[in-house]
Amino acid sequence: MSRFFTEPENISDKYIYITDADDIHHIKKVLRLKPGDTVEISDGQKWEYEGAIEEITATEVTLRITDKQSFAREPETRVTLFQGIPKAGKMDLIVQKCVELGIDSIVPVFMERTVVNDNGKIGKKTERWQKISDEACKQCRRGIVPAIADAVNHSEMMNMLKDFDLVLFPYENETGRTIKDALRNLKDKPETVAIVIGPEGGFSDSEAENLRKYECVSLGKTILRTETAGIAALAMTMYELEL
Repeated sequence: MSRFFTEPENISDKYIYITDADDIHHIKKVLRLKPGDTVEISDGQKWEYEGAIEEITATEVTLRITDKQSFAREPETRVTLFQGIPKAGKMDLIVQKCVELGIDSIVPVFMERTVVNDNGKIGKKTERWQKISDEACKQCRRGIVPAIADAVNHSEMMNMLKDFDLVLFPYENETGRTIKDALRNLKDKPETVAIVIGPEGGFSDSEAENLRKYECVSLGKTILRTETAGIAALAMTMYELEL
């Protein structure tokens, strides 16, 4: 069953209204749905619905609510990935797979060894990454769409990390403490977790020194590429905290 998102204000006691032009086009021209067909709808906040299509116009799809329930697929722990911005299309893969694995949000970070220059184009890239997040949510039938935040620098990231219950710093030079050690020895389950991943060139010495006050962990015996490390760390975190 296809899934779509709409704003809470487009949902009444009995009806749901889809007004996004791309979604309307997808329903009419791609899926070729008709009145009587059923789709899933999420309000992106708390509730998900099943609705039967009653009317399709050029500007709106009207659905009659047939079922309503609170989110069943969202993790209890909200995990944010702070990702050193990689080059080429690697961030596309990172966003897509992290959304599938249950990420809550992703923050792109410019670090000392980031190869990519801003050149005023990071805003457009962020818009594309957000669209990838949107599409991945529909595919894996999540209840919320993870936000792709505006890019920050290392100093701004350090200020943001103060607000998390747990910060995981996977570091290639860490050989003693594994991410499993860190997660299995927690006294209480954290509500919010941050994972910090460097760009292709890794962390500079000063960046690593700043982050060592948090949970410095190893992801294994091999050195992972930046586009692999965040996905692997998130998968390990979700396994230990959610399954």
